[in-house]
Formats: sequence, structure tokens, C-alpha cells
Amino acid sequence: MNLKNTYWYFQSALSPKFCDELIEYGNMQKEQTAVTGKFKDKGELVGEDLKDLKKKRDSNVAWLNDQWIYKEILPYVKTANENAGWNFQWDISESCQFTKYKLNQYYGWHCDSWDIPYDRPNDPSHGKIRKLSVTCSLSHPEDYEGGELEFAKNNNEPGKKIETTACSEILPRGSIVVFPSFVWHRVKKVTKGTRYSLVIWTCGKPYY
Repeated sequence: MNLKNTYWYFQSALSPKFCDELIEYGNMQKEQTAVTGKFKDKGELVGEDLKDLKKKRDSNVAWLNDQWIYKEILPYVKTANENAGWNFQWDISESCQFTKYKLNQYYGWHCDSWDIPYDRPNDPSHGKIRKLSVTCSLSHPEDYEGGELEFAKNNNEPGKKIETTACSEILPRGSIVVFPSFVWHRVKKVTKGTRYSLVIWTCGKPYY
């Protein structure tokens, strides 16, 4: 799918108070090792599984489902979907992922969606796929180094060298970036401090 806009951003959209409250609240929740889809149903990872995971992803997360968070952020998703010209159909949001990247933690190249719709008969996401991904910057940029969010210009086409573009527009605290969930992206290694972010995925009917 050709895109005129790989992503759409809003600089400093969230107030410092909101960011502070979200970091405090997120840090109060049970922290988990972040996993990829390959390891999603394996429970606590140890040994070779954990080693294999950390070749791809190394970060800590907590899951949030509070309406005050959705109420603040989802209007920006709606605006981005229209202004970027995507106009994707979506009607639900998954749990919010409060993510903590500590020293030397990162997330390698990946995309958030897949071709097969969710098979969850008792869940609102049943039969749907991820359409839009949202990342909110919660940290002061001076509180960490590294941890840059980058997108693949050629969307990780097989056999081609990945051409990258850095999403520097969301460095200011409280900034939001929205992008199609099939776009390949990564978070580079944090070299100093801790980078806090919030990630949300919206879901809808498959494109076909």
C-alpha cells in the first residue's frame, strides 16, 4: 500500500501534568518483560527463549485500560487518520501499553499488524486487525539519550536495504505520533537514562 504520509504527529499535545500522572500511574502497575507475538502465550520466559527474545526486543511494560487515557488520546488518532489521508475504518482500541526503555534496552525492526484477524470469539477484537498505532512521548528529552523512533521508508521490502527516517518530531515531551500498523519501525537502544512512552493500537475490519 503506497502512503503519502508514513506518519502524522502532534508536538507537545499532552500536558506535562498528564505525562507526570501517566508515568506515576504506570510505574504503580505490575511490570512485565515485553514480548513479541512469537512468545505471547509462553508465560514467563527463561533460558534460550529469553535470550532469543532479547535479540529482537528488550523493554518493560505494564497494561492500562483506563478511560481517562483513551479520552485524552483517541481524538488525536481520529484527526491523524483524516489529516494524513488514510481514512482507515477502526472502531476499538486495545489495552494501552505503558513502556519503559531502560539503559541499553530497545526494540528492533517490526510492524504491529499481521494478515490474520484476531481469533477471539469472546472479545470485541474478534475478526479484526490492527489498523493504526500510536506512540506518546512521556519523558523529558533531557532525561535520556538514544531511544529514537525510526520508520522504514521502503517498509522492509525483502532483499532491500532498510532506508530509515527518524521521527524527531516527537522528541518534545507530550508529543504523539500516529502511523499505519503495517509500517515497519524500531526504537533504537537507550544509551542513558530511561525513556517512557505509551503505545495504543486501534483495530477494525480487515482491508479486504
